[in-house]
Amino acid sequence: MGSQVPYASATSGAAARDEITKLLRRMGCESVGFMDNFEKKTVLLAFKHRGRAIQFEASAKGWAAWFLKETPYSHRMRKTKAQHEAAALEQGLIAVNSILRDWVKGQVTAVECGLMPVEAVFLAHMVTNDGRTVIQRLDETKLLPPPKEEDRG
Repeated sequence: MGSQVPYASATSGAAARDEITKLLRRMGCESVGFMDNFEKKTVLLAFKHRGRAIQFEASAKGWAAWFLKETPYSHRMRKTKAQHEAAALEQGLIAVNSILRDWVKGQVTAVECGLMPVEAVFLAHMVTNDGRTVIQRLDETKLLPPPKEEDRG
């Protein structure tokens, strides 16, 4: 798979998940779990820290779209376009585990070195009293102004 797209050569979601679990346990989390949604092509990472639930859903579709943009189908490939797209999605499911691992490693490092408290690094993904994450509630209530369009000069 394309060498210019990060995580294109990742081979094991299990190893990344093991490392995530170790990092979060080291930070004091009392539970850590993963759920694969095969229909939606997402991985859900959920954990509890000092009684607070935190969850993050990562979609393989975004990574696969990026990969396909950087590595478009060619008739010289030894597979069909549909097979190329399916392989990108399957690699995306592996890649999101590695991406989550790197994200968690950065957040845990920020907490451990005193850069930020747990609440600051995971706030957007903390589960509120009604079962939605803070970021879901922010989106729904439109508490933040919409992002401005980028200049594409």
